[in-house]
Amino acid sequence: MKTVVFDLDGTLADTSGDLIAAANACFQLMGEGDMLDPQADASTALHGGRAMLHLGLTRLGRSNEAVIDEYYPVLLEAYAQAIDVHTVMYPGAMDAVERLKTTGYKTAICTNKPEGLARLLMGNLGVLEAFGSLIGADTLPVRKPDPEPLREAVRQAGGDPAQCLLVGDTKTDRKTAERAGVPSVLVTFGPDGRSVLDLTPDATIDSYDQLDAVVARLLG
Repeated sequence: MKTVVFDLDGTLADTSGDLIAAANACFQLMGEGDMLDPQADASTALHGGRAMLHLGLTRLGRSNEAVIDEYYPVLLEAYAQAIDVHTVMYPGAMDAVERLKTTGYKTAICTNKPEGLARLLMGNLGVLEAFGSLIGADTLPVRKPDPEPLREAVRQAGGDPAQCLLVGDTKTDRKTAERAGVPSVLVTFGPDGRSVLDLTPDATIDSYDQLDAVVARLLG
């Protein structure tokens, strides 16, 4: 079976607002104000909690790994408590998933968000059951761009790891697909916008209306 695997943050859903709110909760606990902006820092948000803490602490002139290590669990807890306040699925995402399933493709999620948080979010949004599997950053001993999480997502969905592609939005997704020896499709509507063209993926899409034709061309 052929499988279409999706990244989550910045690909299926715009999660940046809730991620930044969780990071800002940490800075407030430090006695600082909101150090991150939901719009200007959206791209950093989708690179994870540690990246957000690093950016905010750098702006404060006090970034170090010990502080990041201390506040990362705090950030995760704050995020879990308000995980879907601002988050929205990208237009047409779930319609595209359902069309793929109707035409015989398996679908899966492979994300560098911790699995528990990813399942919580997708469950709260009412879309978790639409996917055959979900692999998170801590599901396996390795995470993207190691190819094994992608392959495991495909296996758990009932597909063949040699017959899949990865839909994502970052260099990490591009590298993951390359290391797995499968095609990559990057979205241009995520925070990095059309700069993903510089990553030379096998294809890009400007909206989910374009995904069906790209999948048919790359996977057959």
